[in-house]
Amino acid sequence: MTQTPSPLTPQQTADAHITRVRALRAQARSARRQQNISATAPARTTAQPTVRRCTDRIRLISREHRAHRDALRHLDHFIRDSQKILDAWDTYADEHTDLDGWPYDDHAYGLRKSQRDADTAAAFETLRYGARHLLTMAETQLTRLPENMVQNRWGYQLGVLRTALDRLDALHEQWLLTRDGLPAAAQPGTADFDDALAEHHAESWSYLDDWTTHGTALREINTAARKAHSPLIPIPAPAPDRRTAARK
Repeated sequence: MTQTPSPLTPQQTADAHITRVRALRAQARSARRQQNISATAPARTTAQPTVRRCTDRIRLISREHRAHRDALRHLDHFIRDSQKILDAWDTYADEHTDLDGWPYDDHAYGLRKSQRDADTAAAFETLRYGARHLLTMAETQLTRLPENMVQNRWGYQLGVLRTALDRLDALHEQWLLTRDGLPAAAQPGTADFDDALAEHHAESWSYLDDWTTHGTALREINTAARKAHSPLIPIPAPAPDRRTAARK
């Protein structure tokens, strides 16, 4: 063993040692910070955004499905209730008019007719906000149905329903303006209010009757769309006839 004098002074040796220790401490602190960050940060994977988007899409589809189902249920209720109202009106008209269709009592006949109009309008209120959704959905379904499953009348019926709904929306907006323009004393139960509302119901009734008559097409189209096979699913070939195969 030999000893060689160092070219560094004692101060230089001490400074080098201090620098090396500080560097090691800084490296240790950096490593601890990285460990703390990894322990406290939420776990992230590349699939997380995709999973979240898929979950949101499933929820959206589920909400749309429920909204469509509810609108169809309101449609069924409206058609059932409005048909009962119409049947009751036909019975009344038959009993209170002569053979030529003239009413025995014009005033009583007019009041009963106004009641028919008001009852039909009230039955439509639960369907009003889902009617346009049903129309749009039915028009989309109709374009995707195979030709052999399409009824020729469906396209015409959808056109009648859309025209009637447009007119009902316009009449509803007109009624709101009329109602807001009535005198402050014109409240439900007063002649001014009730006469204006009766006139609005009378103008709307024929379009509501179109929905009573043709609304079933929306349910029929939806049923056909549910029964239709997807074009992505191949149709299985029929099994061969055993007797034919035996003869061959």
